[in-house]
Amino acid sequence: MDTLVVGAGAMGRWFGECLADASEGTVAFADRDPAVAAAAADGIDVARTADLAGDERFDLVCIAVPISATEAAIAEHAPRAERAILDVSGVMVGPVRAMAEHAPDRERASLHPLFAPANEPGNLPVVVGADGPTIEAVREVLAARGNDLFETTPQEHDEAMRTVQTRAHAAILAYALAAEDVPERFHTPVSAALAEVAETVTGNEPSVYAEIQETFEGADDVAEAARRIADADAAEFERLYREATGGAGGSGGGDDP
Repeated sequence: MDTLVVGAGAMGRWFGECLADASEGTVAFADRDPAVAAAAADGIDVARTADLAGDERFDLVCIAVPISATEAAIAEHAPRAERAILDVSGVMVGPVRAMAEHAPDRERASLHPLFAPANEPGNLPVVVGADGPTIEAVREVLAARGNDLFETTPQEHDEAMRTVQTRAHAAILAYALAAEDVPERFHTPVSAALAEVAETVTGNEPSVYAEIQETFEGADDVAEAARRIADADAAEFERLYREATGGAGGSGGGDDP
């Protein structure tokens, strides 16, 4: 199959490379910056660039643009999809609705790799709006790379993102902003783990994290929880500590302070 990837950032490049590595036809990258599209195609034998504003049609169109631009990109590029259209934007309610509106007679799916491309394989929720051989082939390619694909609903996915992305990122970035440099020998297992996670979060593109914070609510909940801890007396702190053991998958196990 011939695929158009709209958006040649990290996730768009990853998706195109997945299909190219599996010999699933040719891959064309289109981006608002032609140099970025050319860089994505460079080194892939079956890849090339395509005109972002063109009308060339493809078997499959993958939308891999920032969250805030996804629905508009679906509306613009859905006519270029002969068989199927999908997105890897990271939000599902709006894109699933937009694909149903603008490509009602084609295969449709929304995919969200819950990992950076360098950390593949990982968990990969999928919402299939309209199944068929093209979408099935994509799922098989991604599963063959070791990814754990599982079906969900747009609402369940977006609700989960409030915790696993918005709240998690807000908590980690808040720690990174509040923490001071200390000699490594002073780190506890907890603080060392937090520092490592903070390094992972802050080593990426800030605009991606900004879009997540704008899309999903949850950061205010982290701020409110931190304020409750900061204002708590000993008795209230113990109550909050017990409450926390039931959240975030906590088992109630202890750590040395």
